[in-house]
Amino acid sequence: MAKLWAIAIGINQYQYFQPLGYAQADAEGIRDFLVQQAGWTKEQCLLMTDSSVPIKDKPTLPTKHNILQLLEDLAAHSWQPQDQLWFFFSGYGINYKGQDYLIPVDGDSQRISETAIEIRQLMQTLQIAGLSVLLLLDFNRAFGTQANSCIGEETIELAQELQISTILSCQSEQFSHESSELGHGFFTAALLEALRYGNINNLAGLESYLSVRTPELCQHHWRPIQNPVTFTTSPQQSLFLPEQSDTEEPPNILDLNENFTARAAPKLEEKPVEHNTSSQVAQVSTESNTVPTDSPIPTKKQKTTSNSLFAKSLLLWGTSTLVVSGLLLLVFLRNQSSQIFPASKNNGHVTVVNPLPSNFALEKRQGGNSNFQETNQAILELQKMSLNPNQASDLSKAIAISKNIKINEAGYKQAQKNIRIWNNMILDLAKNRAANMEYDSAIAAAQLVKEQDSNYREAQAAIKQWQLLRQQYLSNKTVLEAAQALIRPEQASTYNRAIEVAKRIPQSQPGFTMAQESINQWSREIIRLAKNRADNQQFSSAIATATLAPEDTAAYAEAQELIQQWQQKIQRN
Repeated sequence: MAKLWAIAIGINQYQYFQPLGYAQADAEGIRDFLVQQAGWTKEQCLLMTDSSVPIKDKPTLPTKHNILQLLEDLAAHSWQPQDQLWFFFSGYGINYKGQDYLIPVDGDSQRISETAIEIRQLMQTLQIAGLSVLLLLDFNRAFGTQANSCIGEETIELAQELQISTILSCQSEQFSHESSELGHGFFTAALLEALRYGNINNLAGLESYLSVRTPELCQHHWRPIQNPVTFTTSPQQSLFLPEQSDTEEPPNILDLNENFTARAAPKLEEKPVEHNTSSQVAQVSTESNTVPTDSPIPTKKQKTTSNSLFAKSLLLWGTSTLVVSGLLLLVFLRNQSSQIFPASKNNGHVTVVNPLPSNFALEKRQGGNSNFQETNQAILELQKMSLNPNQASDLSKAIAISKNIKINEAGYKQAQKNIRIWNNMILDLAKNRAANMEYDSAIAAAQLVKEQDSNYREAQAAIKQWQLLRQQYLSNKTVLEAAQALIRPEQASTYNRAIEVAKRIPQSQPGFTMAQESINQWSREIIRLAKNRADNQQFSSAIATATLAPEDTAAYAEAQELIQQWQQKIQRN
């Protein structure tokens, strides 16, 4: 059974910023409501303020270290996938060099990147835990710093990217204010009112209430308007009951056809969203995401087979005309091969997903001389039109031109053959791109296959498969980035924690090979640190470090050998 969790953080007395009046009361109000009225378990509703009591033996003063340590401990020992978490923060927020940060009690305006908590890091930590998260951020802007005061834009972008429901207290160009009459910030006052008296059961209802009530409170107390910014992954998600999942899919995998509701600030409209001016609600499609290219290297057997088929076909046609045509085909195949076997600038390869076989590929395996000649003829036609056979858009142009040839005109039959071949070539190009993890480019190419074309259904099936793989790749890439963010140089335990996070990437999904390479690299770093300590005659410390190299990593066997050697040295001494 999924559990309900809450973390409420409110900071009044900052070490390096002007004090706030009601941030602590904001956090206490949220926590008290969840425990006393919503009936959540007290032990699972955690409070971090200037004066909050320790959680068991753990301090709760909201320093950067204490906040991150709490999240790490909960992720390691308490949270389970599908648990529901409310994360509430009331305090200062800053945008520094394009990145949003929340400011802990010890945050220093002169050392933002070292002392503040990056919102991306926070969100990634919550995302890899597989939780159903509601992020509630009542940010006050910090004045008199080197940072840009327009906080919030990156947070909403990250919420869309990582699919985390998020509500901000105001738009990026507005200011969040407190009220002595209310004893809270205006946003939190409206939030508590909605929870206590608004009969609100889901995120859609909460968003609707806050969008009206927050600016009303501001107007009533003669303060500048605040319009909350909301992004929800599931508007009908219950606020107080954990979601029941009927699917076996991993929590990071999302249906790309799902739409998500966002109430966005004006500057966020640069994102590809459709606007409803009457309600200011935008539907955001995850298809706006892009996937970095990490090109894997397929097996040499594929290349050899392709080349041998070409050579046999070429020998069957010895005339000069077909030699010329064959050379043109060689250029086409070679360029296709260069897309399948790119020269990668790094060693981070991703597991190749076997593409669906296309009609064109089947014809090349079975077709014999006639199909070879037809393919050559189709490529020659492209040359006449100065079009590139390795560009899906050029192939689509050629198809459009040939479709203008009427049935009673000369060349109609040849045009129909060419159209069929070019359509199959488009789908082959798309599959090659998908094999290289270029899912957006692959989908764009496959969408050029029209409904009336013979391979349309195959193209649509491939698009659905690539959409899922793209989302898996994005999720797994995020997990790996979060693992990398845990690492602190010269601290072996952080490499061990990063390895445990990276192990969450399933073997069957894109990104697994890249994760394994990182895991092996990090395990070797652990051994390097252990050897350094042994070189300094710190054998006990070296042994403790070497034990952090997990099984099934590249360095495990070496670690066990070194441990035995160092144990023997300790015994001799």
